[in-house]
Amino acid sequence: MIGSTRQVSVYAFGAPTDLRKGFDGLSGLVVGELDQDPLSGDLFLFVNRAQTLAKVLVWDGTGLCVYSKRLEQGRFACLWRRPEEDRLRLTMSELALFLEGSKLVGKVSLSPPLFSLKKVVNRS
Repeated sequence: MIGSTRQVSVYAFGAPTDLRKGFDGLSGLVVGELDQDPLSGDLFLFVNRAQTLAKVLVWDGTGLCVYSKRLEQGRFACLWRRPEEDRLRLTMSELALFLEGSKLVGKVSLSPPLFSLKKVVNRS
């Protein structure tokens, strides 16, 4: 599994993607469509139209990495059911569940909201 010792966000691209794209093509989608920085350390998830192949783009501090998973049976959950959303934000736990085949990812929130120390400090 893709690991990290810090809190990272996972952004799922909300449309089917041509996964013949490599580092440059996926980085272009991150900048142009998701309006994010591919060098932020966050993870970016892409799925093909057939929902049998997924790729995750991430900057590991020294370079871009592309992780891919191809299903031999079944399909990944559909992340583009809502046309008004071009992206979906997931947690690392939800990404792990997605890559393991959970069909609930993207339909219901499977993780608690992100913890923010600023919210706790402001309540004092």
